[in-house]
Order: sequence, then structure tokens, then C-alpha cells
Amino acid sequence: MILITGASGKTGRTIAKALSQQGLEVRAVVRHQKQVDELKGLGAKEVVIADLLDQDAMDQAFLGITAIYHICPNMHPQEEEIGQLMIQGAQKMHLKHFVYHSVLHPQVEAMPHHWKKMRMEDQLFKMKIPFTILQPAAYMQNVLGYLDKMIKSGEYRIPYSTSSRSSMIDLNDFAEVVVKIFTEAGHEHAIYELASHEYLSALDIATVVANITGKIILAGTIDRNVWEKDARKSGLSDYAVETLLKMFQYYEENDFIGNSNQLTWLLGREPNSFETFFRQAYNP
Repeated sequence: MILITGASGKTGRTIAKALSQQGLEVRAVVRHQKQVDELKGLGAKEVVIADLLDQDAMDQAFLGITAIYHICPNMHPQEEEIGQLMIQGAQKMHLKHFVYHSVLHPQVEAMPHHWKKMRMEDQLFKMKIPFTILQPAAYMQNVLGYLDKMIKSGEYRIPYSTSSRSSMIDLNDFAEVVVKIFTEAGHEHAIYELASHEYLSALDIATVVANITGKIILAGTIDRNVWEKDARKSGLSDYAVETLLKMFQYYEENDFIGNSNQLTWLLGREPNSFETFFRQAYNP
């Protein structure tokens, strides 16, 4: 059985479904009771409600597990502490495989949530358990969160330069890779940078969305002071706000580009382009 931590997010849900569809047994760890039915509906054999920092609860979650896919909740200030508990649990249960959900370019110290993942990666090298580290680019699916506003206002607005280019990945391509990692031999002790072949700016994304929807969509910037006020009003934590502002500043000053070779090799085909993804996802 495979343990998936942080299973209630879009990554965890997609992976739980993909693994279950391949006949693999999944035990999903979620934070709230209301998330249980959704994970079971996606195919998870078992769903555990637990705080990842609760060692006793996680010790119970590890019972009967042979492998783990560890996702830390997004921008968690205690990512390293959570990671240590997952490593300890994996070692106590002598797991056969530890797969860690990292991020594209964790080496960038200017983005604290990336740097914490690099520190976690460092800890994996000290384990006596075979591991695989996956470093995905931002999901193409993230754009869908802006879609309604784009259609209604005709704007795709972001809090950094509209000309800054980034690599992306279709979450469905990513899930296909995760299935391979757990069903094929030979991925132990590997680190995979996972990005599609395009380097897209907000201007590029707006153009694709406009062409497919038939709407006029223009890319624009949000003043980061305005963004911060809105983020705090919405209840985003201080750590998350400060971390995201540093990320926006990094994007403002630098492109954020990965290489598609490893994803292409793992899929055995070209990764989905943003246009292909959006045509499949758009349902007016």
C-alpha cells in the first residue's frame, strides 16, 4: 500500500486517482473529515485524518505501508520538521520506496519555499531507503483558477512582469510519471526535473486562452501592495504572504525555466503543450 501525505490538494487527489486506477492500493492522509469522501471517491482504499506533525498519528498511518509519496502542504513553515517525521516513519517501517514531491529549481534560496524543499532533499540522501525526487514546474491547471475572471473582465492579471517566462507541466502528465515511478523498476535514487517544452509568459497564456475561447484577453500586472492587502484579507498566513512576495520578486527579475528532456523520456512522448491542455480542459 502507498501512503500519500497532503492528499487533499490537487496534486494528491490527482495522484490518488491515477494510482488507484492502476490497481495500486492507496492510503491518503488528509486534515479534515470533509475531505474523506472525496478521496474515497477517487479510489483511495483508506483515508486517514491526521496532522503531519503529530508523530503518534503518523506512526499509525505508516502501519502496513510499503511506499510513500510525500507532499508537504503548500508553503508550510515547518516543511523540514514534517519531512523529518516522514523520514523517521519510513525508516521505522523499512519502506521500500520514498518518493518526494519537491519543486522545479529548489536550489533558489531567494524563494524560501523552494529552499526548504532543497533542505528536505538533502535529508533524503542520508536515508537507507531508496528514494525518488520529483521536481515539477508549475501546473498548467493553475491557470484555470483565473479563467472565470479572465472571461468576465478580459484580463489575466498577475503580480509580476507579464513578460517573465516560466516552464509549466500538465498535472495529468505529472500523474502519469508518478504511476511509472511506482510501477517500474529503475527509478530509485533518481532526481527528475519535470517541465514541458514551452517557456510561457502571461502574455503567451492570455493569447492561447483568447484564441481558444474567442474572447479578448489581455495580460496585465497587479500592484504587489494591492495583492498583499487582498491576500491578508482572504486569510493567507503571514508566512505564505511573505514567501509569495519573494517569489513574485524573483519572477520579476528572472525567468523560471526548466528542461523537458526528462519528462519526455519518462512519458515516452512529447509532453502536453499549454494549448493542448487548455483545449482539453476548456468546457464553455
